[in-house]
Amino acid sequence: MSAVAPWLAVLLVGGIGAVARFELDRAVTRRTGGGFPAGTLAVNLSGALALGMLSGAGLSPTALLIAGTGLVGAYTTFSTWMLETARLAEEGGRRRATLNIVVSLVAGVLAAGCGSWIGAQL
Repeated sequence: MSAVAPWLAVLLVGGIGAVARFELDRAVTRRTGGGFPAGTLAVNLSGALALGMLSGAGLSPTALLIAGTGLVGAYTTFSTWMLETARLAEEGGRRRATLNIVVSLVAGVLAAGCGSWIGAQL
């Protein structure tokens, strides 16, 4: 594989990940009404599961870079999670902001661990 090929692959799958994130976030938000950032939570938890699976599957470093950084990196979002959490707190939803942080962290670590186990079984 040439030195440029991984960069092009990250570019391509990154676009796919970004579009998938946009669609899932929008679908979940439509169903939940948008009072709580459930779309971002769904994206980040499913991304943690996926990244755990990729890491547990024993991919080559290049494949993990492409799939993990390109696809899952573009799919998940730390910045949106933090912005939405800050907005919850600013709008008087400190309990919901705290819940968003705690659930995201605890469930995210569990999802990554489960994904790693699943990946190792493949």
